[in-house]
Amino acid sequence: MNENRNEWMHFLKIGITIFVTFACCILLFFVFFRFETFAGIFHKIIKSAQPIIIGLVLAYLLNPVMLFVEDFTKRMIEPRINDSEKARKIARAVGVIGALLFLFLILGLLIALVVPSVINSVSSLIDTLPGYAKSAMDMVRNGKFGDNEYIELASTYIMTVVNQLEDWAQNTLLPQAQKYLAQITSGVISVVKAVMNFIIGAIVMIYVMTIQEKLTGQTKKLLYAVCNAKTGNKIIEIVRKASDIFGGFITGKLLDSAIIGIICYLGCAILRIPDAILVAVIIGVTNVIPVFGPFIGAVPAILLVIIQSPIHALYLLIFIIVLQQVDGNIIGPKILGSSTGLSSFWVMCAILIGGGLFGFFGMLLGVPVFAVIYYIIQQILDYVMTKKKLSIHTEDYIHLLRIDSVTNEMIYEEEKEIEESKEE
Repeated sequence: MNENRNEWMHFLKIGITIFVTFACCILLFFVFFRFETFAGIFHKIIKSAQPIIIGLVLAYLLNPVMLFVEDFTKRMIEPRINDSEKARKIARAVGVIGALLFLFLILGLLIALVVPSVINSVSSLIDTLPGYAKSAMDMVRNGKFGDNEYIELASTYIMTVVNQLEDWAQNTLLPQAQKYLAQITSGVISVVKAVMNFIIGAIVMIYVMTIQEKLTGQTKKLLYAVCNAKTGNKIIEIVRKASDIFGGFITGKLLDSAIIGIICYLGCAILRIPDAILVAVIIGVTNVIPVFGPFIGAVPAILLVIIQSPIHALYLLIFIIVLQQVDGNIIGPKILGSSTGLSSFWVMCAILIGGGLFGFFGMLLGVPVFAVIYYIIQQILDYVMTKKKLSIHTEDYIHLLRIDSVTNEMIYEEEKEIEESKEE
């Protein structure tokens, strides 16, 4: 009876394996040849789950703040409350409220700093640009650049451009005003949806922070139900390593960017650069992107300043170059250290690939994601090499000539030269 049962279980496992193999092959076929359909489904899922994703990200980023406030509150109220469970719940509630207040404080400060600067910049641009254009036209008409055919040609081109702009405004812009109005309305709706998603995300964040221990327990329970103990332990180890990489990188990068933003504001204030607050915010925000961030932020910042004062734009360019060198060689390494464990080459590859696939967020998160993938591949390679009884250290393979297929002995170029000299 047991033999029949074992034989039946054996055939059942074979059948399940064949079914899973065929299912994976069919799935891969549709993924490769019907990629647009899968991409559309994936996009819809991500769009629907956007508030949940925002809530999880906020909970992850603000968890240190919540734990700090919770620990401080717990130490304050535990001597006054005999019930430890009640004290824990009160401390957790205060910690969640503290994290939420911290989030709204940061947002409020950014809005208070950026919005007035943007309004002033736009107003200044509107006020000064017509004056610059009129002065240039007057100088051309009065011949202050010199009386030659090139000036007459430039004047003709300017008048042609002005006439074309007027013609475009009358014949193209006004008839399509309804279309542009629809686009503006769509943009307003998108902004409202983004605000609503953020509000719902904040609510999700509160729920996640409140029951994070229970969620962790449920996840581990499911993991060990599906996997054996050895595989489950390895997955948990990888998840913890990924959390350390992401936490260290993101926290360090945010702190680094805040410091750079403050230094940039102080430098702009000393150099009397227009819109110093807005420039500092642009440089600080884009600095969260490794390597390329300062250069990405420099372009709109310099364009913003050059309209108002070209000489100050030159000062800003020189200042940003110096600031980037200080950040790349002193501030950044001190704060981030070796949190990702990647060389500069792999960091650049991660940024380029991540940015090409997922835009700004790909450039921001490409480095820690690639660091986690790098760590997983490294663990797999170490396991395979250990199983083959070979060295797991990369340095041992740099000057390796070959490996003896019988003894697994690693033979280097120097050893081969010694053997050849002995034979001679």
